[in-house]
Amino acid sequence: MDVAVIGAGWAGLAAAVAARSQGYDVTVFEATRTVGGRARTLLEPQVLLDGTSAILDNGQHILSGAYTATLQLLDTVGVDAAHTLLPQGLDLRYPDGTGLRFPDWHPTLDLLWASLRARGWHLRDALALLRNAAAWQSAGFSCNPAITVAELCAHLPQRVRSGLIDPLCVSALNTPAHLASAHMFLRVLHDGVVGCPRGARLLLPTVDLGRLFPQAALAWLREQGVACHLGERVESLVHHGRGWRVGDEEFSAVLLATDAAQSARILHASLNSTPAIMAQRLLSWAAMAQELRTTAIATVYAWGAGLRLPRPMCHLPSDDEHPAQFVFDRGQLGGPAGLLAFVVSDSNATREHTEEAVLHQAREQLGWTLTPVQTVVEKRATFCCEPRIARPPHRIAPGLLACADFVANPYPATLEGAVRNALDAVRALPVATPLG
Repeated sequence: MDVAVIGAGWAGLAAAVAARSQGYDVTVFEATRTVGGRARTLLEPQVLLDGTSAILDNGQHILSGAYTATLQLLDTVGVDAAHTLLPQGLDLRYPDGTGLRFPDWHPTLDLLWASLRARGWHLRDALALLRNAAAWQSAGFSCNPAITVAELCAHLPQRVRSGLIDPLCVSALNTPAHLASAHMFLRVLHDGVVGCPRGARLLLPTVDLGRLFPQAALAWLREQGVACHLGERVESLVHHGRGWRVGDEEFSAVLLATDAAQSARILHASLNSTPAIMAQRLLSWAAMAQELRTTAIATVYAWGAGLRLPRPMCHLPSDDEHPAQFVFDRGQLGGPAGLLAFVVSDSNATREHTEEAVLHQAREQLGWTLTPVQTVVEKRATFCCEPRIARPPHRIAPGLLACADFVANPYPATLEGAVRNALDAVRALPVATPLG
């Protein structure tokens, strides 16, 4: 079995590693010269005012203890999580120390302790959260698929919504509560906070994203004899016999790991070289992918000499004038001292306006005047997790499967969702002989 993987983001690399581990002959095609997709290291380091060189990512990503498939994948390609990820309990405290902190004991005890000990909360706030958590648990963390997170939590106190529900929703789903699917939010809440042992444990990267996985995966694949064609864009596929032709090469199967828009473009360009019945399947799948609305994430990197946050990650009060929901101290995460990363999920403003608003937010909420370093806007960071969202399936046509994070699964567009989709796609291939 010869398998082509198109796209070398986290999903594509995960699919290539899994397929090679199962004994398939794998070839990877990536349009750019950089692996990692929407979770990658930027090519050009930035020089700070003190002369320090800073390696930046295209966005600030975190993992959690619920990312079981991703953590296993890191181990497969030889990444030592103990030296590349900083563990800490889920911490939603503001810089002044108010808010929630989960102690990382046991899911039920964590929620109980965090809500009852939350600084700035009243007892009625904690009890309201615990009552609702018990009701959600009794319902199997399921609800009417047509309602939003805001509707699900409308009767909760404002402190609970602003201190827990809203930041979890926008950070996990990259969709504001008034638009986000309550059904998907409850699944994330169960698996990532209350239903998985140490699921609420945050794992903050202490190396750049390239070193965390993509570069290690690329090295592992090449050691396994996998041909990795970087800078080689695949424009279309040609159905051939029982397989597919990519460029001049023929493959038994193709795993499509590009984003929704690019996947749809490839399929549209392949229609004329595909039998009519199969072409209709490609067209229907592409239409579903094109229906997905995407949302942006902006990361504003800024620097101040000698500055240090009280914790590696702090929750920030946010609104239209103060757009960042979180700030990360890159100096405490292996980077240069004084370098901060402000994250604006569901970003709608221009790069210039976002940067200006975040610097103003830093002055008001932290009391710091910062020097901007670089602002990165990932315009199609994720799909919008709306109620009743229709996501395209793994199977596109015989021998042609999709495995990017937008493909149907119970999770939003996270790194774990991408990895799980990749593993599911590989499982759908005919059985090969595993390595080793």
